[in-house]
Amino acid sequence: MKFLKFLIVGIFFGIVLVKSEAVSWYRIFEMFKFQSFHMYGIIGSAVFFGILFLWIFRKFKVKNSKGTAINLQLKEKSFTRYILGGTIFGLGWALAGACPGPMYILLGTGITSMLLVIASALLGTFIYGLLRKRLPH
Repeated sequence: MKFLKFLIVGIFFGIVLVKSEAVSWYRIFEMFKFQSFHMYGIIGSAVFFGILFLWIFRKFKVKNSKGTAINLQLKEKSFTRYILGGTIFGLGWALAGACPGPMYILLGTGITSMLLVIASALLGTFIYGLLRKRLPH
């Protein structure tokens, strides 16, 4: 019962992403070819509202479901790390036509080829887990 509200929010979020065409391969393709503002508007809105909600959480000292304050730890600043990671993420996004969240939404809409993408993402995560101690962090 505890996870039912998360399931409902996830289903609602999936419907919103499908209806806004944010999971559409054609919209993603247009974005990577700089032919349409649609996806940049969606991503920009998400960044804006993320910043706004984090500001509200800090200002009003909002607590999480366990009753502890929501705090963000500062990340290590590394230009190379973020450029390399962003490039790998972007290439995977462009090749698959979906970033990690919408992979499951697309599978739910009946696009069975996403099973291959999900399996590849899981394999990549597994390989990262094996190599993590050898990688610079």
